[in-house]
Amino acid sequence: MLVRVLLLLCCLSIPGTLRAEEAPAEKTGFVSRLTIYLARGAPDACGPGCDRWIAIEGQIDQDAASRIRRFLAGVKDTQRPIYLHSPGGNVEQSYVIGRLLRGRKAIARVGRTIATACAAGTQVDAACLKIKNTTGEVESELTTYHAMCNSACGYLFIGATSREVAPDAALAVHNSRLILTFRGNPPPEMVAEARRRRIASADRDRAAFIASMGISRELDALIRTVKFESLHVLTRPELYRFGIDTRPLAETTWRLEKGTRPFISKVAAVKKDSDASFRTMEWRLYCENKKRVPLMVASEIDAAATAKKTILMAASADLSKEAGGPPVRLGKYEVWSGAVDPDMVKAVLASHSLQVRETTPEPEGKADITSFNIDMTGLTSVWTQLGTSCTSAAAGPAKSWPANALRPTPWTDTPWTASGALPNVSATPAATAAP
Repeated sequence: MLVRVLLLLCCLSIPGTLRAEEAPAEKTGFVSRLTIYLARGAPDACGPGCDRWIAIEGQIDQDAASRIRRFLAGVKDTQRPIYLHSPGGNVEQSYVIGRLLRGRKAIARVGRTIATACAAGTQVDAACLKIKNTTGEVESELTTYHAMCNSACGYLFIGATSREVAPDAALAVHNSRLILTFRGNPPPEMVAEARRRRIASADRDRAAFIASMGISRELDALIRTVKFESLHVLTRPELYRFGIDTRPLAETTWRLEKGTRPFISKVAAVKKDSDASFRTMEWRLYCENKKRVPLMVASEIDAAATAKKTILMAASADLSKEAGGPPVRLGKYEVWSGAVDPDMVKAVLASHSLQVRETTPEPEGKADITSFNIDMTGLTSVWTQLGTSCTSAAAGPAKSWPANALRPTPWTDTPWTASGALPNVSATPAATAAP
């Protein structure tokens, strides 16, 4: 009997594996082994003056940390940003990698790296993986659109000292799944007790890791409430409040939306001065119409606000070039729609930023003024692409804007009298794998 008890205790002492991963259907588009490689893109691809980055993508496997350690040891440029795109995986490995990134004082962002040498839409087949796993830099494009860092990937992300989640990317969390392996046939009560102890230990480890990274305990408390079968996409206020992404202004890059009526757009999440809440704004530029370019600005507003606001936008290269005026209030949105002349377009393309100023009148002749700058990096390239799309696209009716797959701002059926539908700026990003 004593021998049997000792054997059972030995079986129960086998450590279990913690996984924080997606369901098989949500792994589509991800390789089963974490991949890391050097990428090189167009000028300013990863920000002003940045055209080289490190890509980390795929599922976090049980040997991932050792490969990441060896790879980073050979990359001396610690300022090269790291872009993460992963559905999750092994939790213990993610803690080790997160600490490696903290020791490196890494810059981490959520983003998808697309190797240009790979066949269209096939970033995870054998031929493409061979390209990514060779030495040297892989010619690539970079996008935050539909990028994700889910589950265990989040522990890699918070390990970095500088962290950015674009408004069109997702950082999602849930509780981990515990996989225990036993030898023999131990009694159910012993299995249950071993599971209880291991889960309690895992909870302590997660809480300690999050605290050691300087992140609020609120994140750990939230993770405990999200079942493994579910997934919670962190909202912009949560990212800010937890200390994960503390930027008061988070922007996407300029992005081309093709269709019967092409346009380029940028989405920004802007923090309110009064508290830690955010509102989402979007800028759109359409094809030229008789040498004038249609411009639309939509902004989420406070439902309690009653005063009429004025929005003005000036090109930093020539502050005399302005556009804007009083927006129209439609439910949760304020929308200004107009057109800018060629000189204004030239000034905008030559600018490093678009200066935005919102003025709201207050009693006694005073005014509440909110000012911020929108980054123009990458606009010139996308503007050229828009011109090509406008030439090839058939002229469509103005009554309907094309459906936009961008999850933070999917289109509703609410008509905008000028030319289309308003963005649902309160929606959260999709947390499923991009095709």
